[in-house]
Amino acid sequence: MAEPGLAVRRKSRPGSVGKRSRAPVQPSAVCSPVARKRASSGGEGPPAETPCSNDSEEDMFGDYDSFYGNDSLLAQVDDIEHKYLQDKNTDVRAAGEIVLGNFQSGSHHKKKDNFSTSENVVILKADKEDALQMNENDLVDSSQEPTEFILDDLPSSQLLYFEKMDELSSASRPSSVSERRNKCVNSSSDKIRSPSSFCPDAEHRNRPADFSSDSKCDLFKSESLKDHLKSAMTGNAKAPTLQVSKTKQLKEAVLSEEICVARKTIESSSVDIGPFYGLPSKVKDLFRQFRGIEMLYEWQHECLMLESLQQRKNLIYSLPTSGGKTLVAEIIILQELLCRQKDVLMILPYVAIVQEKVWIQGLSSFGIELGFLVEEYAGSKGRFPPIKRRIKKSLYIATIEKGHALVNSLIETERIDDLGLVAVDELHMLGEGSRGATLEITLAKILYTSKNTQIIGMSATLNNAGDLQKFLQAEYYTSNFRPVELKEYVKIRDTIYAVDSKTENGFTFSRLLNFRYSSNLEKADPDHIIALVTEVIPKYSCLIFCPTKKNCENVALMVCKYLKKEFKAHREKEKQDLVKNLKTIGNGSICPVLKQTIPFGIAYHHSGLTNDERKSIEEAYSAGVLCLLACTATLAAGVNLPARRVILRAPYVANDFLKKNQYKQMIGRAGRAGIDSAGESILIVQEKDKHLVRDLVNSPLENCYSNLLLELTKGMQSLLLSLIGLKIAVTHEEVEDFMRSTLLGVQQQLLSKEKSLSEIIKDGLENLIGKGLLEGRISEKDHNSRCTLTVTPLGKATYKGSIDLAYCNLLYRELKKGLEGLILESNLHLLYLATPYDMTSNCSPDWMIYLRQFNQLSAAEQKVADVVGVPESFITKKASGQAIRKNVDSAVVNRLYLSFVLYTLLKETNIWNVSEKFNMSRGYVQNLLNSAASFASCVLHFCEELEEFWVYKALLTELTKQLTYCVKTELIPLMEVAGVLEARAKQLYNAGYKTLAHLANANPETLVKMIEHLSRRQAKQIVSSAKMLLSEKAEALQEEVEELLKVPTDIPETH
Repeated sequence: MAEPGLAVRRKSRPGSVGKRSRAPVQPSAVCSPVARKRASSGGEGPPAETPCSNDSEEDMFGDYDSFYGNDSLLAQVDDIEHKYLQDKNTDVRAAGEIVLGNFQSGSHHKKKDNFSTSENVVILKADKEDALQMNENDLVDSSQEPTEFILDDLPSSQLLYFEKMDELSSASRPSSVSERRNKCVNSSSDKIRSPSSFCPDAEHRNRPADFSSDSKCDLFKSESLKDHLKSAMTGNAKAPTLQVSKTKQLKEAVLSEEICVARKTIESSSVDIGPFYGLPSKVKDLFRQFRGIEMLYEWQHECLMLESLQQRKNLIYSLPTSGGKTLVAEIIILQELLCRQKDVLMILPYVAIVQEKVWIQGLSSFGIELGFLVEEYAGSKGRFPPIKRRIKKSLYIATIEKGHALVNSLIETERIDDLGLVAVDELHMLGEGSRGATLEITLAKILYTSKNTQIIGMSATLNNAGDLQKFLQAEYYTSNFRPVELKEYVKIRDTIYAVDSKTENGFTFSRLLNFRYSSNLEKADPDHIIALVTEVIPKYSCLIFCPTKKNCENVALMVCKYLKKEFKAHREKEKQDLVKNLKTIGNGSICPVLKQTIPFGIAYHHSGLTNDERKSIEEAYSAGVLCLLACTATLAAGVNLPARRVILRAPYVANDFLKKNQYKQMIGRAGRAGIDSAGESILIVQEKDKHLVRDLVNSPLENCYSNLLLELTKGMQSLLLSLIGLKIAVTHEEVEDFMRSTLLGVQQQLLSKEKSLSEIIKDGLENLIGKGLLEGRISEKDHNSRCTLTVTPLGKATYKGSIDLAYCNLLYRELKKGLEGLILESNLHLLYLATPYDMTSNCSPDWMIYLRQFNQLSAAEQKVADVVGVPESFITKKASGQAIRKNVDSAVVNRLYLSFVLYTLLKETNIWNVSEKFNMSRGYVQNLLNSAASFASCVLHFCEELEEFWVYKALLTELTKQLTYCVKTELIPLMEVAGVLEARAKQLYNAGYKTLAHLANANPETLVKMIEHLSRRQAKQIVSSAKMLLSEKAEALQEEVEELLKVPTDIPETH
């Protein structure tokens, strides 16, 4: 046996998953475990005391430099080793390492990682260029069991090296030994994935997040290099373990090769490529650079270290708003893109949030720096199926509807397994109408068709998490953490009460308002809003949530009317610039309300604003130029605009009483991390609503229920059609099996009491057959008939175009009718076909405007009205108030009126002018434009599936582009860049930036100087987005070139 302490391999202690300390941990001296082992093993004489400090550097290194430089001495060492190996003819084990007894060059101080604990660590690694000197009989006989134990402790770099050696000499090795070696290698790769590889040990903090492999070497210490070598060689000669050249080991411990080596380690589901949660340290630097994030919250570290995540199980996690949920999702997304080299889909609820994620939060910047693509799937943007990339991986950021279409296209092309991860924000949206039904369908399809795709769901508001866990087959993590304390209050008359669920009536007295009101002011502001806002503005920010859009504008006007003139002086120059910017956006026009309120630092925020206006106001508020926003509830669910104080004007959204989920989302905006020490929410309550509010603030959150049954055409029937169309399930029995895995399947006892799930499915399938979307027959006697159902061409076009089943037959008839006489003198007829059906119900035409617009059309354009079924006589009679005998479809009349709006908009490209012409709010016109662009894209995909509609393909492609950007043709290349809207595109074009290449190669500093009202942050984001878009287009062309040049595998050959 070897002398104790000479050839010791100390097993790494698995770190327990513990909470990361937030405070910096000072590097502490490390005692050599081998030194301790030696001292207690009973050598010669009494145990010597080994000092646990770094002061013994001279002793540890000795004359290291001169010794290393002595070639003749090293040559002698090599000769002795080879001579011994030849004499003994020793079989060397397939994997292992020799740890030199007391040899260690001291503790190298690793710089403290801001995201995790730190300590003194030295890692011994195999230099990938080192040649391991072995004789032919490398492997011991397979009967010698200790091999597996040796392999257990190998660092990943050693395993990689031995794997290479194994491949080179596999011809001379027994297969059984190779198999055993592979088994050991796999067990080591499991260690690389284990949670303990990341997490510090609770007691000793022996594993910082910087070092992710549990199989790294332990710390060792030495008295003298020469003495050590002498004793180690003796021990190694006697030990039946692998002999490794000592000269090679002197070149090890190079930390810079960590990522390079780990990338090439054994392929596994999780490859560790760096110190920051398995990611390169560059990722940490990018979070610091782009987001200003210096360290993770304790819950974030704890969540990332969950065993379920390490094992790639599905996960749902829930925290209050502003808790930092998104950062965790982004780190998991980057792990998937960079470590596992898989594509990722991120589903967000609204177009504005998708654009914010791509542009404002700079994920495109991360993509440029880290070598992956960011693709936007929102509105009319997105390719189906997505381009299959050979090298770079893609992060698809999508709305719920576009995410569903994307998943359908991946299933159809058998590429669903390319999707390694799906991250869903606002998971509680599952319970919200047709969009919830679409989200449920998307997730159910992923669960059913791909066993390798991980699903991560996050939400601030979840109650019945158990049902969602069962549906998603997921683990659940929750925490009440908020970076800033939230204090909830209600105001009744002039008294403010703190919300306290422990008391009997739910409220405790807090204070009285001490603002002095005149009789005039009391009449104008009976709810004391001015008293509440002047306590915080202009120094801090404030949000006032109002029930309606009109109420937002009234509150903003009322507040600025009674504010002191001193409020105007606060950041006066920047407010003047904002007014100028809004005038530029409106081509000289500005909303009179905003013109009056902005000088006081106040504005309103609701869907009545255009995209450009909304973005300008949001940016001004984030920068502190505006200190008060009067807004509707949509802001709470939309972009992230936190405030010191949030005031709820009334416990209503429109005419409906507030739901607990809505209340939580609104008050969640109170308190800005890193700025405020606390956030406050104040709900203004009338005496009559007091008991309802008490129930509201103390009640639990609403449960999340499936909407598949409530939304028949967008829910159940849409799901059944696509299941059969995609061949996921083609019989009644298979469909029923699929339905059991949906949220409806989990909750069927609650939701379908009148009919069984089987009966609901049968009714749905028969309905689709009746509409001509499916073919086949379901036996009346036996619901579980094996009769196979198939989708018709119309059915396929419907689900691929994401057309609402309520309108698919109508759309088909209108497109078919269009083929008989499509009027192409202008794009009016095409615009009519691309006008969304669901916007006609809330349209009330002004008949005088209708007639005026009709009379301005050319004769050919007027013929369009007649073709679609709205005769001129009908419009004339309506405008003059005459009685109408002929029955005309009101939906068609309204749709044509909206087509006139769009037609005028594409000609003038100015929302302000058009909204005035048609007496509509500019926000409504903006919404119509966005919806039309999206619907035109859907109609295009619908036509692509039906050969008879080939003529529409080119026409609708161009129309979709025009509707998406609604600008002059020369500005479209600039408008493709995320965050560049019309006003900005005009500025850039006039400054000489006319193409995507111009922007991608622009200097942000030059842009700031040349473009008015452009901040440095915005300039960097524009350049970054342009680079990403250019890179994406170049990649697509490269893929096309490679595909064209690829040699076919099925070339016929003569035999």
